[in-house]
Amino acid sequence: MAHSSTSRSRAWLAGLAGGAAAAAGCFSYGVFVERNWFVLRRETVPCLPAGAAPLTVLHLSDIHLTPGQGKKIRWLRSLAQLQPDLVVNTGDNLSHVDAITPLLQALSPLMEFPGVFVPGSNDYFAPMPKNPLRYLAGPSKLPDGARAVREPVRLDTAALHAGFGKGGWINLTNRSQSIAMRGLRLDFTGVDDPHLNRERYAGWPAGAVGQETHRHVKIAVAHAPYQRVLDRFTADGADLILAGHTHGGQVCVPGYGALVTNCDLPTWRAKGLNDWKHSGRTSAVNVSGGIGTSPAAPFRFACRPEAVLLTLTAGP
Repeated sequence: MAHSSTSRSRAWLAGLAGGAAAAAGCFSYGVFVERNWFVLRRETVPCLPAGAAPLTVLHLSDIHLTPGQGKKIRWLRSLAQLQPDLVVNTGDNLSHVDAITPLLQALSPLMEFPGVFVPGSNDYFAPMPKNPLRYLAGPSKLPDGARAVREPVRLDTAALHAGFGKGGWINLTNRSQSIAMRGLRLDFTGVDDPHLNRERYAGWPAGAVGQETHRHVKIAVAHAPYQRVLDRFTADGADLILAGHTHGGQVCVPGYGALVTNCDLPTWRAKGLNDWKHSGRTSAVNVSGGIGTSPAAPFRFACRPEAVLLTLTAGP
């Protein structure tokens, strides 16, 4: 009987050691391999009016740059080889107070192309360590003692936006604007980060000649894809909505997908191109899985960092 008990103990310890080794291997893979294993996702969106020529849109989100991230910087610069018609940046570009200059240098080849942008929370504040329960449960569901108490470090958002503006990109923070491209009018509306409750919907650009009769497409842009924002955009006729924030879940279960989205979006929508329906209307929504991670959690699993190249085509 004693021999049997000893054997079971040894088997249990061997299993525990094996599990610990597997966990350590997954952690090392997530830190040293997958978070720098960048990928380009390609999607086709039939949202343009009949007869319109295709347009390519490069969607960037959640770069979370820190100084010294050479692999990420080189990959970002290489994306200019795609020669997109338009670049859309949906925020959370920074993760360090000294990251603005290297970020602008990394994106400078892409600023040769027209672009628009909105900010995320990490374009205003540097990330800081947080109770992991806050991410899973949301701060409103935690006792006061479980919430972060340190004041976040403010970033130089004005300098970041000035750099984008100098490169020709249009700021859509609670603003709307139109761009003419290949005989088509691109109507944009954008909001400040819904994750900070800063969104103020500006509607679509008004006053254009032939506002509704001239060929146009309506594109809405936000950092965090909260359902209230998607509903508002869709109800007001958006043909395409672009957002990020979720990191695709960042840590996913193979065969299942994301466990969290860090907002009220369902986990099965954490990344990818899907339809969003509201008030009898339907909008195509692309949620980027993001390019970076917070320095506090530099880890990805079953969720490679991505940029997205969308080819917009004439609808059926």
